[in-house]
Amino acid sequence: MGETIKAVLVGCGGISDAWLGPISKRDDIEMVGLVDLNPEAAKVKGEKYSFNAQTGNDLAAMLEKTKPDVVFDCTIPEAHVDVVLTALKYGAHVLGEKPMADTMENARKMTAAAEAAGKIYAVIQNRRYLPQIIAVRDFIKSGKLGKLTTVQSNFFIGAHFGGFRAEMDHVLLLDMAIHTFDAARFLSGTDAEKVYCHEFNPSNSWYRTGASAVAIFEMTNDVVYTYQGSWCAEGCNTTWECDWRFICEKGSLLWDGRDSIRAEVVDDSNEFIKAEISVEVDFKELPEELAGHSGLIADFVEAVKTGTPPQTVCTDNIKSLAMVHAAIGSVEAGRKIDVE
Repeated sequence: MGETIKAVLVGCGGISDAWLGPISKRDDIEMVGLVDLNPEAAKVKGEKYSFNAQTGNDLAAMLEKTKPDVVFDCTIPEAHVDVVLTALKYGAHVLGEKPMADTMENARKMTAAAEAAGKIYAVIQNRRYLPQIIAVRDFIKSGKLGKLTTVQSNFFIGAHFGGFRAEMDHVLLLDMAIHTFDAARFLSGTDAEKVYCHEFNPSNSWYRTGASAVAIFEMTNDVVYTYQGSWCAEGCNTTWECDWRFICEKGSLLWDGRDSIRAEVVDDSNEFIKAEISVEVDFKELPEELAGHSGLIADFVEAVKTGTPPQTVCTDNIKSLAMVHAAIGSVEAGRKIDVE
């Protein structure tokens, strides 16, 4: 494959701008096609970013005409399985929006198809490409606080979306928790094995159901991870990246989801409460082209060129999706269940 990659993007709604902006700044991606159920939306995006791309509403026909190297999937979760299987059938690598799929059955089908085709299928988890989350992950991994034992995350935002989310089942878990669950795996270096989840809808909720949840995950390496979240929490909002606590054998780390990262170790005294010693945690800003969506797209392009799997490849990301569907399964079963 040459240095320039030919690409088709499908799904020209609002989220596509987060992709098309970074793509338009790269000289190694040639956008040859834009596809949307509404062909006018595809045309508008092509004009907005000055792409010399064909537009239409039929993905298979577009792939037949343009023969791209990659497909960028910005469609809704229910459409991901059809888009990915179609793209793989026409020999394209795929980078898709999260969540990976609407069901675990479809996620497994997509993963198997990518492996059979010998193509890369990766999923956008843009929070992995934030400088703060990388700094926290690296500090925990360094062992300066000892072995990690406990992870807690809090997500509290009063989000007045309206539209389809107001009527969704399991709205918080299904539409938002994938971000936090993937971050928990990334930050802790562990995978989920079992979960108990309680979902509820507070009296002030403007969602039909499932706006709040508490989940306890038993992770590998004897780590326990607790998630608390709500999309109808008014006031004192956390960031979209959550508020985090990491408890290790020799100390703890707090991250507010912004720029405040605080770590403390304890001394080796025999005091009732040991003295706390601050430990500096530095993070370096990433250049724009390596942060967020830009960084993930750059990672994917490099993977396509070299054949090296990106960190959000489907065989890894399915483990984060499994946490979402296991949490929902626990809610429906009313008990702790395995994460499969």
